[in-house]
Amino acid sequence: MKRTFILLLAMCFLFSTFSQSRIVVSKELRNKVYKKAIPTHKDVNYQKEINPTTKSSAFLLEEEIIGDTRYDDQANASIQNRIYLYDDGTIGATWTRAMDDPSWTDRGTGYNYFDGNSWGPFPTEQVEEERVGWPSYAPLGENGEIIVAHGSDGLVISTRDQKGSGDWNYSMLQGPPDHEYMIWNRTITSGINNMRVHSMAVTASTVYPPGTPYLGLNGALVYSMSTDGGATWEIENEVLDGMGSDYYVGYDGDTYAFATPKGDIIAFVVGESWYDLFLMKSEDGGETFDKTLIWEHPYPFFDPQAPSQTDTFYCADGSHTCIIDMNDMVHVAFGINRALSDGTNTYWFPYVDGIAYWNEDMPAFSDDMNALSPYGDPGSELIEDYNLIGWSQDVNNNGVLDLLDEIGTYYVSLSSYPQFVYGQNNQIYLVYSSVTETYDNGTANYRHLWARTSTDGGLSWGDFFDLNSDLIHIFDECVYPSCAANSDDYIHLIYQTDNEPGVNIWGTGHPPTNNNEVYMTVLKDDITGIKDHSQIIYDTDVSQNYPNPFSTETKVNVNLKKSAVLILEVFNLVGQKVFESNLPDAKAGMNTLSIDGTRLTSGIYFYTIKAGDISITKKMLVD
Repeated sequence: MKRTFILLLAMCFLFSTFSQSRIVVSKELRNKVYKKAIPTHKDVNYQKEINPTTKSSAFLLEEEIIGDTRYDDQANASIQNRIYLYDDGTIGATWTRAMDDPSWTDRGTGYNYFDGNSWGPFPTEQVEEERVGWPSYAPLGENGEIIVAHGSDGLVISTRDQKGSGDWNYSMLQGPPDHEYMIWNRTITSGINNMRVHSMAVTASTVYPPGTPYLGLNGALVYSMSTDGGATWEIENEVLDGMGSDYYVGYDGDTYAFATPKGDIIAFVVGESWYDLFLMKSEDGGETFDKTLIWEHPYPFFDPQAPSQTDTFYCADGSHTCIIDMNDMVHVAFGINRALSDGTNTYWFPYVDGIAYWNEDMPAFSDDMNALSPYGDPGSELIEDYNLIGWSQDVNNNGVLDLLDEIGTYYVSLSSYPQFVYGQNNQIYLVYSSVTETYDNGTANYRHLWARTSTDGGLSWGDFFDLNSDLIHIFDECVYPSCAANSDDYIHLIYQTDNEPGVNIWGTGHPPTNNNEVYMTVLKDDITGIKDHSQIIYDTDVSQNYPNPFSTETKVNVNLKKSAVLILEVFNLVGQKVFESNLPDAKAGMNTLSIDGTRLTSGIYFYTIKAGDISITKKMLVD
């Protein structure tokens, strides 16, 4: 498979690995509270800036930019199935794309296809013939594909018999009578030749005129199933048992996610800050479903549109993922946040942090206010590395999470957007997006993608790996990962980068900027947590320079596993090497190198330590 390996500053890439004790954000930050905005697909008008571009034009770690968009809202919470790896090695990938701000009249599905050798050119127009958003992508038929996105009058279905080529055929799946407008779908396929289509979407609530309540739900999550590729619908817009108005007031967009089907087993998970988190599982191809509670909400029937007063409680943040293992058991990961209502507005806590884990062998989390507390509060039911499996990392190993006071807004956890990939030998691979210290634009920290693996079906979890630790991602917001559920030796995923923390459309509200859609492969063996102990140095063997910032001299400690030539190089922001020193006969153990700050002007620099064929890069500041 063709890869992109354009080397920036001629440096070799090395995963940053973290396995130290968990460090949590300060109480001051995690008690900061923000008014919760209502997710919306509607357009926000901003003054257009002069066509800024994303910093990166090429990537290490076997990455390639496959498309672009200035419309940067790929999901309100849970991520769609947006990429699929076919058995023949080809790949289809999709995203919401629009370049015409601030009207976004060209919004639709961006699509690219890997033919086994290379990706196609960047798309310059949408797949659909009308304005749509938030596509789900899946295989269809013997060699075809299907994209389902929401339009102005229901779900727009685009299909073709030959993946990667030919004309698209269009059809529509509308909501129930007088509720035709449905939004934020999830669609998967199963069965022989992937001809069984499963779709769920939310009927428009009163927040989105002309939406009205349906069957007592102000935003009903409805399920549809076709056995003939979407030509007809055997089940159409059904509110499943356990999901009706006897249980809930309504549902928000993107707070649900399908597992990749396994035979006749169909499963999806639903949940958010203001209603239960639960699993719906079918063992007859989607004909009937059973409900299993994962987390019980402390305030049943809470109505965000007419809120009552609540205490502050920990909750699911609406972003989750699920998979079905070799024993037909479902595994779920979800982001953790905190919520509060003062009787007028609802609120979220952007610095609350954690990815929780549950499977069908585990009990449900209770309705205790602190049941989902990741900080050991009385009543917490989370245990680190058992059912708490993801969090922001102490990148500089100083025992503190050094996060800035402003944050890019997505209304999810500090660590969120989890994705599971299931391996052939009962491995579970977790990828998620986490606010990451030492990477910031001076106002807010950037998100990076992180990975972690269980090699025993979720019983234990290995090291953390920063998938965006390379120098080229210093000023990148890395978010919205979508992993192909099927895999080979690699995890295949796409995600979005830009140079501004937060989302323009309905979050932070920064002006529109160019965003890249990036395809990445991660070699599974690299993130199993099994280290090659013959390696000379790891990230944790290279210290942060001290003092930092500095003006005259600073030192870097390097702990070598064996003797080697040790080289220190310093680069400025435009990639010019401005300083170099070396120890040609550095011994095993601790070695110290110095940097002469009198030869440098004030500003941000990057220093690289090289030992053998390993390079490790860190950031420093000269006063």
